[in-house]
Amino acid sequence: MTAPGPLGASAGPLLDTYDALLADLDGVVYLEDQPVAHAPDALQLVRSRGMRVCFVTNNAAHTPNDVVKRLESLGIAATTDEVVTSSMAAADLLRLQFPPGTTVLVVGGQGLWSAVEAVGLRPVSVASEDVMPAAVVQGWGPDVGWANLAEATVALRHGARWVATNVDRTLPSPRGPLPGSGSLIAAVQAATGRTPDAIAGKPHPPLYEAARERAHAERPLFVGDRLDTDIAGATGAGLPSLFVLSGVSRPIDLLGAPVEQRPTYLGPDLTALSAVHPRVDPDGTVHRIPGEPDDGLDALRSLAARAWSGAVPPDQYHAALTTLDLE
Repeated sequence: MTAPGPLGASAGPLLDTYDALLADLDGVVYLEDQPVAHAPDALQLVRSRGMRVCFVTNNAAHTPNDVVKRLESLGIAATTDEVVTSSMAAADLLRLQFPPGTTVLVVGGQGLWSAVEAVGLRPVSVASEDVMPAAVVQGWGPDVGWANLAEATVALRHGARWVATNVDRTLPSPRGPLPGSGSLIAAVQAATGRTPDAIAGKPHPPLYEAARERAHAERPLFVGDRLDTDIAGATGAGLPSLFVLSGVSRPIDLLGAPVEQRPTYLGPDLTALSAVHPRVDPDGTVHRIPGEPDDGLDALRSLAARAWSGAVPPDQYHAALTTLDLE
């Protein structure tokens, strides 16, 4: 597999270069209750060209069926076989470590409970003295409260293995960031003095490996909108990545991105999958193939390359982006 690198060139459109698309959801496919611009058409084109699709999410509360229903409500075709959640990745980690029927304390939503059941383990909600759980699996859920965290604390003090779906400290909402899985995990850490033994979700490798296996992919491309989770995780998993500007991370984040957060490709949204991407030299020279349409981001590609090489210092990022009207 080609190692990820900063703003590489593609010999042809990405949808003809890779055999599977591993796509983050929030900020890439939809934003709250609306599809991201061009996403439904881009995904339909991807499928028509024979590229397999797998939707990848850190959201641990929802089942694959929940995800499919949401996508279909937005005009995006999907099946449950094309969805991988951090709950599923966490359950797979437990499946590899414990025999079928092992009792696992679940702290999270229905998506996590269902994922544990699906791999043949026995989910419970109480750390009973009669049957002390062998493991605790924890993720976000809208109804998780003190009592659930207390049960996790009891099980962990008895030596249970601790697997977290993800450690995102916040989750987005119309009222701004709210406590996420990582905030709930922090409470249990404070009570036990322990940290999770394993983390399944982005930016950790298990979720990426689960998605690659789900898509039966030999040459997958990961697409995300967050440099610190999506792109960093793809780099850690050895996957090439496409960073799109339709979600959380902005151009200034790209300029200051450390090596592990630098994507292979850059695009405005999922329309970048049908584009041929230019080579960018460290001095900022962009080599676009004559006749290929310009997506309007070559100036940002050039600026990012120069920022990464040190030619543009951090205190000049804002001014440079303002000059290029890229903020």
